[in-house]
Amino acid sequence: MQAIWFTCCAQTNANNNWKTLRVGEQHLSQFQDNEKSLPTILTTSQKLSTGVDARNVRNIVLMRPVNSMIEFKQIIGRGTRLYDGKDYFTIYDFVKAHHLFSDPEWDGEPVEPEPPTEKPLPPSWQPPDPTEPPKVSMPGEDRPAKLVVKLADGKTRTIQHITSTSYWSPDGKPLSPAQFLESLFGALPEFFKNEDELRTLWADPTTRKALLGGLADKGFGRDPLREMQRIIEAEKSDLFDVLAYVAFALPTETRAARADRAKAHNAVTYGQKQQAFLAFVLDQYVTQGVDQLDADKLTPLLKLRYNALNDAMAELGDAVQVRQAFVGMQRYLYE
Repeated sequence: MQAIWFTCCAQTNANNNWKTLRVGEQHLSQFQDNEKSLPTILTTSQKLSTGVDARNVRNIVLMRPVNSMIEFKQIIGRGTRLYDGKDYFTIYDFVKAHHLFSDPEWDGEPVEPEPPTEKPLPPSWQPPDPTEPPKVSMPGEDRPAKLVVKLADGKTRTIQHITSTSYWSPDGKPLSPAQFLESLFGALPEFFKNEDELRTLWADPTTRKALLGGLADKGFGRDPLREMQRIIEAEKSDLFDVLAYVAFALPTETRAARADRAKAHNAVTYGQKQQAFLAFVLDQYVTQGVDQLDADKLTPLLKLRYNALNDAMAELGDAVQVRQAFVGMQRYLYE
């Protein structure tokens, strides 16, 4: 997918309601889906300026004036995110915002490009024989090989072969994916002793946040874990699956499968109105990931679903009951 983002003037009014917000979030989730093979276009007003994880944005089209240097930096920052096979992005500027690049405090004075230098050909190189038909790669031939890493527990873990270094140790040294995997495996027993303890910690937003914070302090932050999620081919799974796979060689499970299991439990545990809200939360989890289950996401999710907290409380009960349902439902995801 090659994502194209148009930044346009706002077209909003006082009659916008939660349904409009839900449609907008749905379009944003579709835009972030990197599994699509066709280009995806999203037209917004400031929606993607900051705080949105859309790493495959390859084209940014500016169609409204950008007068704030901070906003301009945020917009450009959406295109500078790295993604597999993406090494540049393109800006189409219809409003002459490019002059903001001239800020010397941001990027310094422009540097003249280095003249290209011709690399000498190896001695064994021979020009191709024009009579030879071109070699056609068969499906699957150009796929990168898999690496099998044997860890201290005697079991193996399989990861994609990545040629570029993606990781750094806490002391600033570059690590290969295999070295990062081994380092993570060695650190995890400090945080949990067995599979049951990991499930218990991960099923509660408070202890999950503490676990992730402790891992980040050791050099295993969310971004490196998400990269490992990609390398073990578990993008549709949970960060829990990354830890469980590395620590115990457990098979991964998709977020959609976990959500279906939780919805089945919700059907016999909560009333219909609570089920409807929890189903909405689980849909956000499936499309955007485990961050949607953080404790500080409850209020934004209620506003997104019901437009106002008072409306949400009238529908679902008091704040304590809502939080208990939001937290209690999560343990079913990781049973």
